[in-house]
Amino acid sequence: MAKALFGHVGVGTDLRLAAEVRRLRARVLELEDELGRVAAANDALVAAVHVEDDIRVLTQPQPALT
Repeated sequence: MAKALFGHVGVGTDLRLAAEVRRLRARVLELEDELGRVAAANDALVAAVHVEDDIRVLTQPQPALT
């Protein structure tokens, strides 16, 4: 019994698993950076668009007819 417990507890970190976790964490950071860049580009595009007030009224949701 003690030998089984020692084998279970004594196992070190799997190097492949640790490498995969490092790779996935790096990928998450890359994706978060890309998301920030895309959001900033989207905000810049939205700020650059000028929509006339009459067009804005047409695109707003209208109440349903009852």
